[in-house]
Amino acid sequence: MTASRDWRHEWVATLTWTAEAWVVTLAACAVAVWLLTRYTGWGRQFRQLAFPYFVPLRRRGPLPMVLLMLALTILGVRLQVLISYALNDTFTALGRLDARDFWFSIGLFVILAALYVAGSLTSYLLAQRFTIRWRTWLTDHMISDWLKGQAYHRGQFVTEPVDNPDQRIQEDVQQFVEESHSLAIGAVDAALRLVSFTVILWGLSGPISLLGVEVPRAMIVLSYVYVLVASLIAFRVGRPLIRLEFLREGLSASFRHALIRLRDHSENIAFYGGERVERATLATRFTDVISNAWTIALRRLKLQGFNDSVTQLAQVFPYVIQAPRFFAGTITLGDVTQAGDAFGQVHDSLSFFRNSYDSFAGYRAALDRLTALMDANHDSRRLPSPTVAHHPGALVIEGLKVWRPDHEPLIEGLNLTMNPGQALLVKGASGSGKTSLLRSMANIWPHAHGTIRRPIGGRTLFLSQQPYLPMGSLRAALAYPEPSHQIEDQLAREMLHKVQLGHLELRIDEEAHWSRILSPGEQQRLGFARVLLNQPHLVFLDEATSAVDEGLEHALYRLVRERLPRCMVVSVGHRSTLNAFHTLHLNLLGAGRWGMAAA
Repeated sequence: MTASRDWRHEWVATLTWTAEAWVVTLAACAVAVWLLTRYTGWGRQFRQLAFPYFVPLRRRGPLPMVLLMLALTILGVRLQVLISYALNDTFTALGRLDARDFWFSIGLFVILAALYVAGSLTSYLLAQRFTIRWRTWLTDHMISDWLKGQAYHRGQFVTEPVDNPDQRIQEDVQQFVEESHSLAIGAVDAALRLVSFTVILWGLSGPISLLGVEVPRAMIVLSYVYVLVASLIAFRVGRPLIRLEFLREGLSASFRHALIRLRDHSENIAFYGGERVERATLATRFTDVISNAWTIALRRLKLQGFNDSVTQLAQVFPYVIQAPRFFAGTITLGDVTQAGDAFGQVHDSLSFFRNSYDSFAGYRAALDRLTALMDANHDSRRLPSPTVAHHPGALVIEGLKVWRPDHEPLIEGLNLTMNPGQALLVKGASGSGKTSLLRSMANIWPHAHGTIRRPIGGRTLFLSQQPYLPMGSLRAALAYPEPSHQIEDQLAREMLHKVQLGHLELRIDEEAHWSRILSPGEQQRLGFARVLLNQPHLVFLDEATSAVDEGLEHALYRLVRERLPRCMVVSVGHRSTLNAFHTLHLNLLGAGRWGMAAA
């Protein structure tokens, strides 16, 4: 039998080649990553997002899985090379009408193809496990970074606040992880196939005379020239897609945000009969989305049309080049088919980035959006804020200065000391800084400076004009921010009765959208029940009884003062009926001026 390979000992050569290629590829990948993360903008973005996950000392780290996937990719390329030689033997046997060699090579092909399929399925399973773990970690990392230092709130005050952080965490993380894997493995696979099949083409190439000039190894030269020229043209055609993909995400998010606002403010819009205005707003934003979609579609049409044309021409290109040598009898039919297969592999390898340009454009957009969110989180934590320290038994404010975003002063040099059992009522004209003062005490207003010592953590509770009700059961809303299981049924029912919400006692564990079910007055009463259940050392009440009548307001404040006699209370309000429940009055007079008086 005449064979293209020594198949009996090929398994030894394959294992040796795979091991050597694994070492070389690993070193080349390390150098490539170092160069890209040092000298390219998107490489530095990748480092910011990915490197914390690939820490070598991480428990159950991803590096062993990456090395295994790399080995399987190299082995897959080697099997493709061997399959091409098996097919060469098959067609050579057909040309010689040698049935014995034909069936031997077919059997060999079946074995190699089965190994290749098994390796592909294993690689797919490992890839899914790898990307799911990475996505889980990165999502948790992005959420932690967003919550750290209250960046989710303070981010709106930075110079360039980001839009739709929820979408970036949910969608862009998934795209970043999946595209990072597919582009990286695809690039490694393309490089390995390029080297491996270039060697085959080198052996099968012969000289060709072009315009009176003899070109040695013409198949190699023409293959590289053909694909490289096509790739350069494709890059030029597809380059605008990066900006268009980034713009698409922003416009889609803007349209979705308008729809969510319509849903969340449906009652007010219905009262005003504002459907015509809302429809015009939605139509304008959707028109921008469609305009961008058409621009992307036309740009992709140009890119796809060019790529498809290049790909179709590549199918006959190697046979046109090799046909004269076959007709002259210098190469066999197997050599022609193997040359066609090798050219296809070289063409696909060199065309990898050309064909992946569309995916890379979306990948760059995801990189930009994720790193912009992390940068905004970082900037939000650098915004000025008061120094807040723990003091378990008092509220002490020293030299507090609060100003507007336009730097106009609201409060200058506020000094205050409150002891357990005392209560402070903050009054002032609208816009004088009452709510900004409470936000500064909570360390969420970035335009403040000074020192605040107070109980921190669960020992301090803030109650706004519309108390926040989390998703879930009524019990969870009562316990917030503590776990719901800490509240006993009897105590929860008692507190509901105390704040005149006894009609809800049988619905404690019912999960519903309670912020839509309960009226504003009921939500404020529920907030007072939360105060009574959590028993804080310090509570801030910002217009917390504005939606109830004076009689119910009196009853709610009396409940707090009777059941929590040691609790310090800071209230913002306008009604004179609040005076009786406070021992100190702070009047904000505007332009930074203030006055303090005993009740």
